[in-house]
Amino acid sequence: MRRKLFGVILAVCIGWFQAEALTDPVITTKPEVVSDQNQTSATLSCNLTNTSFMVKGYYWTHNGKTIEKSESTPGKYFIEHIIKKIDYHSAGIYACVFQTEPEVNATIEVKVVPYVGAYKHSENANEKDKAVLTCVSHGYPLPTDWSWYKLGENENEKTPIVNGTVDKYEIKNTPNKTSLYVKDLDINEDMGMYQCQGTNEMGSASDKIQLRVRSQLAALWPFLGIVAEVIILITIIFIYEKRRKPDEISDDDDSGSAPLKSNAATNHKDKNVRQRNSN
Repeated sequence: MRRKLFGVILAVCIGWFQAEALTDPVITTKPEVVSDQNQTSATLSCNLTNTSFMVKGYYWTHNGKTIEKSESTPGKYFIEHIIKKIDYHSAGIYACVFQTEPEVNATIEVKVVPYVGAYKHSENANEKDKAVLTCVSHGYPLPTDWSWYKLGENENEKTPIVNGTVDKYEIKNTPNKTSLYVKDLDINEDMGMYQCQGTNEMGSASDKIQLRVRSQLAALWPFLGIVAEVIILITIIFIYEKRRKPDEISDDDDSGSAPLKSNAATNHKDKNVRQRNSN
């Protein structure tokens, strides 16, 4: 009797688990991954099957954020999302979300070669100081490896810079950024073009930075320029004053003698008048 009762309970449990398994939702995605470098656009699709749940609506997300205008209330079991242009902006993890109780979702990865760009394409620093060259990356997946190179006059000639090999260089990396520290700058050895390169499973990308090193005397040039201007101005004023003084002295002499001549003429005239009156 007990064995029969145990068998009945066991059969009920198995049947219940089978029923639950049949109602578990299944989402079929197409494609599972977008990774063709020659592909410029894509259509992502999700098909919800093997479920008895009511679908109240759906929406799509990109890197965890709901895609604008992707939400819909009709209960569809097959949905699509179109990516018009595949680049580092549109790359990432997409998810189709069906609004059931509870919500169910599936993901599709869109992978591209990383975007790598210099934070500044030109850096200026003084001799004996330290320069920091920085590159950033966007896209999905982010670089798993960063490299730095010193370029020669012919930019095809690249000298790898390895972190920690010499005290002059230090490299600090994160998935989306790399920084090269060049210490104790030498105007002859360190000035030039540098290249940063980021690599992920899809490929590599790079960018260049021009490093300019100023002489230690460079900071004095503005001061020396001001001093030179002051000296020139003082010299001009001195020469002008020196040439002007003789002219002023001669003018003063002329103006002093003029009244004497005028008085002499007046006295002579008065003398003639007295002589006529006496006659």
